[in-house]
Amino acid sequence: MSTPNRDDIRKKIEQELASGAKSGDKQKRRPQRSQKRQRPDSKPYINKKLQRNPQGIRPGKRPPMGIMTTTLWEYPSQHYDSSNSTMQGSKDYIGATPSWVIYQLLKRYTKENDIVIDPMCGSGTTIDVCKDLNRKPIAFDLNPQRPDIKKNDSRKLPLEDDSVDFAFIDPPYSTHVDYSDDDRCIGKLDAGQQPEHDDEIMGHDYYEAMDSVLAELYRVLKPGKHLGLYVSDSWKKKKGGQPGEGTFMPIGFELFAMMSQAFTPVDIICVVRHNTKLQRGNWHKAAEEENFFLRGFNYLLIMRK
Repeated sequence: MSTPNRDDIRKKIEQELASGAKSGDKQKRRPQRSQKRQRPDSKPYINKKLQRNPQGIRPGKRPPMGIMTTTLWEYPSQHYDSSNSTMQGSKDYIGATPSWVIYQLLKRYTKENDIVIDPMCGSGTTIDVCKDLNRKPIAFDLNPQRPDIKKNDSRKLPLEDDSVDFAFIDPPYSTHVDYSDDDRCIGKLDAGQQPEHDDEIMGHDYYEAMDSVLAELYRVLKPGKHLGLYVSDSWKKKKGGQPGEGTFMPIGFELFAMMSQAFTPVDIICVVRHNTKLQRGNWHKAAEEENFFLRGFNYLLIMRK
């Protein structure tokens, strides 16, 4: 007896399918039972679409913004969806603050029509979040990216004492980003600079500049109001050094200690970073081979005057 080849089997299947379609044989099809008509003893109805996507979010739509209640914050996008716009600040601005972080702070520590200052406003993220939440922004930067940001050195704010309701700042994390050609830019000061004198600390010039900025923010902030500072530690490899040899700069700890001398600490939030570098396999390979760590989180230091 000869064994049927693959073409014969395929033809037989096609003939049976065509025959069933012509005869209108619906008994071979399993009847579908709607959710409302299920018997009490039947299996519960499962929406497979929601099972794959628990939040029911359409592809490309960001999750809704609720208030985050733990000290570990994470959100899958740099920006949130708002009724006024789908973007806060500029996605092309290097070192831009995640807008949802500012949103969380303003929802907790401010109310409508409160005055919010950002002395290093970058591409204007804080301004756009304030507009979404009906707050009044005051924005400065040494290198303004738009007309509603005034050019100003954050070490000398042109504001009266006790005049703002909330302050937010995302300062440079040492010298990793070239923010401006202005010689006054704090981003040109190395937080890992070795001390030149016995009474100096590592990164003396950087921390001295930041101390002046924080003193100004304390001055203009109303008593009982809050400050949020978003920052990351840093690490710089030693040129020609062995794997793992370099300078670690605990910027978050240093700034927290400085602020605690004048402000009252409220809390420290750990914000998970979704930097594009963290998605590149070559960066992870280099971190393993060179024995260093990629920065996986930022500090959000919350203080009260």
